[in-house]
Amino acid sequence: MFTSHFGLHVEHLEIDDLQQCVAEVDQSAIEERLELIRNLFHFPPPGSDPIAGPVDPEELSWAARVSIGMDRLIDDFRLSGLAYYYRGRPGTLNERLGCSLIVGSSLLTGRGVPIAGEFDLKTCAAMLIMDRLGAGGSFAELHPADFADGFVLVGHDGPHHVGIANGPPVLRGLSVLHGKAGRGPSVEFAIRNGPITMFGLTQTMNGQFKFVLAEGQSLAGSIPATGNTNTRGCFRPDIRTFIERWSLAGPTHHFALGVGWKIPVLEKLAGTLGIPCQVVARESGGQD
Repeated sequence: MFTSHFGLHVEHLEIDDLQQCVAEVDQSAIEERLELIRNLFHFPPPGSDPIAGPVDPEELSWAARVSIGMDRLIDDFRLSGLAYYYRGRPGTLNERLGCSLIVGSSLLTGRGVPIAGEFDLKTCAAMLIMDRLGAGGSFAELHPADFADGFVLVGHDGPHHVGIANGPPVLRGLSVLHGKAGRGPSVEFAIRNGPITMFGLTQTMNGQFKFVLAEGQSLAGSIPATGNTNTRGCFRPDIRTFIERWSLAGPTHHFALGVGWKIPVLEKLAGTLGIPCQVVARESGGQD
């Protein structure tokens, strides 16, 4: 489907390919990457979540090494993006590797090489499109809804587009990663306040891709200190109706979350590619 609709070549890699790249990283490169990480991220005191604490220096050093290995993997295979998932067997070398990709993935995503967790290739493509439109494109899903104040938390654990963070992105050390084996540094932030667009790339029952789109607002306000990204998303006409309409449009549970209102250009892209497009909530040029 990706070849026929987008003209993409999909390269199938093994975690051993990454392991080889990581094994070749020297200490001087690690120190340079650690300096970049310390300058980019904020390291706050622990919040209320008992599994989210300070970042362990040894785990941060390992994450920096893996980050450099990921850069080399991207270069070796000339990748425009990467979707990954490794469940992990406790105590194995590959578990340690597979649970240490979040920092490197977020740095790559912020540089325009989208990295999608949970092996979600469709959302990786949506993130790539959003990035090329100047919107960023962070890996996201719908989190808990606050019906009283009219917003839904939109975010995810794992890789994110640090280039659209609302202030310095945060690094927290998780004793248990969310939804996968292992532990290590995890990225937390809300995306910039103001206009936002959700772009879901899904499939129809007859084997076509489909765009599911929504525009809204990123609201100011606190987010849970869990080591995950979370953004307070407000969507028309109200949050209860929006979630129902979004769900009935048939998206996958992940989507690319970006800044700005991008539905007009995404509709044109869908038309050019011959891909069906459904708008769930619109701010640009009127309301659906």
